[in-house]
Amino acid sequence: MSGSRAAAEKAGSRQRLQVKVNEYKENQNVAYASLRPVQTFLGKTAQVYLVPFSLSNYKLDQLKCPESLLDKNSNNEVACKKCKKAEVKETCRGILTPKMEATSSKAESTLQKSSSDVHTESNKRQYKSTSDTVILSADTESSQDGDSDEDTTSGLDDFSGLSPYERKRLKNISENANFFASLHLSESAARLREIVKKRQPTESKRKKPKKKENETGCRRSMRLLKVDPSGVPLPAAPSQPIVVADESQPLLPPGPLEMTPENQDDNSEPFKGFLQTWAELSKTSSKNRGKELSSIKSYKANLNGMFISEDTVCKVTRGSIFSVALHPSEVRTLVAAGAKSGQVGLWDLTHQPKEDGIYIFQPHSQPVSCLYFSPANPAHILSLSYDGTVRCGDFSRAVFEEVYRNEESSLSSFDFLAEDASTLIVGHWDGSMSLVDRRTTGTSYEKLINSSLSKIRTVHVHPVHRQYFITAGLRDVHIYDVRCLNPSRSQPLISLTEHTKSLASAYFSPLTGNRLVTTCADCKLRIFDSSCISSQFPLLTTIRHNTITGRWLTRFQAVWDPKQEDCFIVGSMAYPRRVEIFHETGKQVHSFLGECLASVCSINAMHPTRYILAGGNSSGRMHVFMN
Repeated sequence: MSGSRAAAEKAGSRQRLQVKVNEYKENQNVAYASLRPVQTFLGKTAQVYLVPFSLSNYKLDQLKCPESLLDKNSNNEVACKKCKKAEVKETCRGILTPKMEATSSKAESTLQKSSSDVHTESNKRQYKSTSDTVILSADTESSQDGDSDEDTTSGLDDFSGLSPYERKRLKNISENANFFASLHLSESAARLREIVKKRQPTESKRKKPKKKENETGCRRSMRLLKVDPSGVPLPAAPSQPIVVADESQPLLPPGPLEMTPENQDDNSEPFKGFLQTWAELSKTSSKNRGKELSSIKSYKANLNGMFISEDTVCKVTRGSIFSVALHPSEVRTLVAAGAKSGQVGLWDLTHQPKEDGIYIFQPHSQPVSCLYFSPANPAHILSLSYDGTVRCGDFSRAVFEEVYRNEESSLSSFDFLAEDASTLIVGHWDGSMSLVDRRTTGTSYEKLINSSLSKIRTVHVHPVHRQYFITAGLRDVHIYDVRCLNPSRSQPLISLTEHTKSLASAYFSPLTGNRLVTTCADCKLRIFDSSCISSQFPLLTTIRHNTITGRWLTRFQAVWDPKQEDCFIVGSMAYPRRVEIFHETGKQVHSFLGECLASVCSINAMHPTRYILAGGNSSGRMHVFMN
């Protein structure tokens, strides 16, 4: 009896030593495996018992169970326990990773401390920390359902129970580990790397295959091969002459140039008669400023009587026409045109045939952008060019005198400050302006003014208050007072900033200057009220008009009719080709059409007293409408 009682006390103490090991959690920093994997083997549930023992006499693979436990079980149960122990041991080894194995020692030390504390209280025994381990024993019980994972053992719920999820999870981990181990993926990857290295070519660039000598090539025509049908090579085509741009021509020498026509003999009788006719026209100057404004009804009736014919269309210059002027004579019809090539063409429409009345001169080397007959002496014609010169053609002496020369800057436009044409205001492409006095000796300026504009396209003087003038810049229109010009930097009196794109021109109305018309690349013609110079110019009318001429056509410039204060003329891109006249209110007054007008007339001018319209296109051809 005493032996059985001692065995019972020993079993009770062993039960108290059962330690519940924390399960392995993947989301924690401490990585270790559960030391009590519970498996179902042959329909039985394995229970975990933790019993301290010494490893001094045993090895890990030769564990001995206590005799008290062996006595309680039969030989079959002992064999089952051994098989179960070996299976659990292999499963744990398959599950443990190197990191988990490294941390298993920590779990053993923790287990040792807890078990030693329990033994100290109960039996006052001490065990070495390195000799404590866990003995797994299995108490098999029959289960009602062979597939059930639940623990039906009673009395051991506090220590031995694992949830069905934990059991199934451990089982899945073990099966997955065995499956991936059976695939031998690391060995397969190593073999593949070796195969890839062996198959890599020594040269990275691919060699181009050599063409076979007898291989048939692409067929080419005999024209491209430059041979005739019989196989004889054709002679080489003559090379085309290289056309030199007009802008690249050197500047003409300073000083006066002889008035020598390029298309006719300068010693011929017709040319001498032509010069005589122009010299006599200086005595027949017309004064039309006091003429009253005609009504729109009578103005339309006169416009309807104008027509164009083959006799009033002729080529007068080489290249695009940049400027047009009509002589104010009441007797003869004389038209002048300034070209991109630097030429100035004069056409007397009273001559028959018409080719005999055309004389072409070369006073400039670059485009002639501005052309006016002198209001004091109509026998003088003044021309301005991009080459930095302003010249006056004097037909009485048959010379082109040099009025102004500036080789450092390109000129864009000019106008007369005085009614007798003695002083000029000249605009430069770089935004500066020059005051030129023709009465002084030399060809230099009297004053050079730096404006607030970066570029100046056109300059126009007020017809009544001639101390004011207007400049069309890149996008802004400025009004200046000559009396307030500062050489360093002049500020405008008024600035018009309604334009959204580049400007082409800006002009006062011809009689009173109470209206201002501008031409802009945003396809709009704007009319401003300029009756009060001291205040801002209000915008009166905006007219939608196609001003996109492209690269090869000269830009449109809307100009006033000198006879009609409230009407202006502008070219058109519409079909059939036409030249249009608009009223300041935006209404279209008239369109000049005709079978002989087959091109775009970008630059137009109206006779100051007669109903004659002259328009120039981009090929040097003039179109004249007259009644």
